[in-house]
Amino acid sequence: MSISSSDRAFLARAVDLAAEAARTGNDPFGSILVSDSGELLAEDRNRVGDLNDPTQHPEIALSRWAATNLDADQRRSSTVYTSGEHCVMCSASHGIVGLGRIVYATSTAQLLTWLEEFGAAPLAITPSPIEQIVPGIAVDGPVAEFSDAVRELHRQRHTSAQ
Repeated sequence: MSISSSDRAFLARAVDLAAEAARTGNDPFGSILVSDSGELLAEDRNRVGDLNDPTQHPEIALSRWAATNLDADQRRSSTVYTSGEHCVMCSASHGIVGLGRIVYATSTAQLLTWLEEFGAAPLAITPSPIEQIVPGIAVDGPVAEFSDAVRELHRQRHTSAQ
């Protein structure tokens, strides 16, 4: 796994968006889409609670944006940076739209541990590695330096919701 300084900066923005999601009462997830030249193309945060729609994950929003605004080559050469590893639904969306590399700050394995630790409800769907859903996809993560910050966002979200 090779994480550059620009990867870290983009992941920091994704974590900032996760914090914004948490401040609005949503689960703390944030994602950004970046072109192969390093241009920030789109960003979003979890909006499940805002819209009362469990499919309103930021990765889905980015997939929809990319499908509408980018050609196939641009999608393939882009990178999605996200605060947490894609769920199965988001992985499928990513693969169907044909987006490129994924870099995530924290893993699903970490999230599962945290949810259990905080006494939160388990995930609604069985987790699977991104590579199992999208064969051949380039994936990097988790990135240890973001673990404490993202864990704290989940702790605040799941202990205040009880």
